[in-house]
Amino acid sequence: MSKAKLEYDSLPYPTVVVVGGGFAGLEIIQGLNGKPYKVLLLDKQNHHCFQPLLYQVATASLSADSIAHPFRRTIAPMANVAFRMCTVQRVDPPAKLIHTDRGDVPYDILIIATGSTTNFFGNHRMEQEAMQLKSISQALDIRSDFLQDFEAALYAQDEAGQRRCLNFIIVGAGPTGVEMAGALAEIRRTVLKREYRELDSDRMQIWLVDSNERVLKSFSEKSSAHALGYLESMGVNVKLGARVASYDGEVVNFQDGSTMEANTLLWAAGVKGVLIPGLEAGEVPKANRYGVDRFNQINGLPDVYALGDVALMSEGQWERGHPQVAPAAIQQAQLLVKNVIRKSKGEAMTPFTYTDKGSMATIGRYKAVVDAGNLHFGGLIAWLGWMFVHLMALVGYRNRLQVLMGWAWKYMSWKNTIRLIIRPYVRRTVQQAVEVPESA
Repeated sequence: MSKAKLEYDSLPYPTVVVVGGGFAGLEIIQGLNGKPYKVLLLDKQNHHCFQPLLYQVATASLSADSIAHPFRRTIAPMANVAFRMCTVQRVDPPAKLIHTDRGDVPYDILIIATGSTTNFFGNHRMEQEAMQLKSISQALDIRSDFLQDFEAALYAQDEAGQRRCLNFIIVGAGPTGVEMAGALAEIRRTVLKREYRELDSDRMQIWLVDSNERVLKSFSEKSSAHALGYLESMGVNVKLGARVASYDGEVVNFQDGSTMEANTLLWAAGVKGVLIPGLEAGEVPKANRYGVDRFNQINGLPDVYALGDVALMSEGQWERGHPQVAPAAIQQAQLLVKNVIRKSKGEAMTPFTYTDKGSMATIGRYKAVVDAGNLHFGGLIAWLGWMFVHLMALVGYRNRLQVLMGWAWKYMSWKNTIRLIIRPYVRRTVQQAVEVPESA
């Protein structure tokens, strides 16, 4: 048994268990590093994923390891922090016990930072058929899917078959949907046109669908208008005020009775918190989040806290909760670290107040929008600002350097270089019309 393990196990401190290694979870363990607590991080993955750049992995601009950072590399220098890879199955608050697939874990303080997952709003068939973008594995599935569609289009017997392979529908015109649509439009203009010369690149159609009346609804009207102009200039078909009723893997049905054929539909129309059985007393069912007080403690559950996407706190202008974005999660985690220490000393805790630092989204090369207070602008400056903020927010210097080099090559060469079908994506219900033998 290693000396490090002996030292951790023998620490005479209260045990703080953090479930989830996203932005909030990492902020907690970094804040409690070196403090008189024994901290245990639980996550079903062994790495932190920088979700704002997942769409670039999905569209072959970045490699998966560019936006992932191993938890053990982060906690290696932290003597009072440990990590266990497991799936949390249930929490027993009265016993202060967490049940996992690898055994039971006791706690003195429990912090839930499980983040969010895709919200299909009860449409189970859509959940089975549509693609989603919340993890690296899903991003790699999307990458393989659109590359396979390009290859399959070459074998299609008629124009209708080609168009079905090259029709990409993105449901949800928030930042994820807008960024995906812009990235696919650039792929059509560069990769498809240059490297698939047998295909008519105009047959590739990108549809961005939303039930709202404008894209980026959470942004200012000025930024929303800028984003719409950028998308349309890149040839993206924007369909607003349209609600998707169903999708069977081949045909999209809208509530107004219209239909559209497509092999690929990406669902980016909403998120919901990842809840854990046993904490039902604090759930707000309609919001799919835990109700928390101004100190992030889950209502009715002493010593159990929730942060970020999974926490619903009413505060000031945020009566329906804070936006489910990284800055809110990080700010809550930073204050919770201070409050936990204050509480242990018998001092009064400080209530949380969210500071909105603005929003930004990129649509394509030299095209981005930024809302920062009363400033609303787009174009090259916004694009450079978006790149700088996201680059500096990455965990680890290696990741920053790798992303910077990847971007430099992409934007200087106009090429998305990571177009490898390493792990082919197999649809659940729709089979390729023509299968290429492995010997081909």
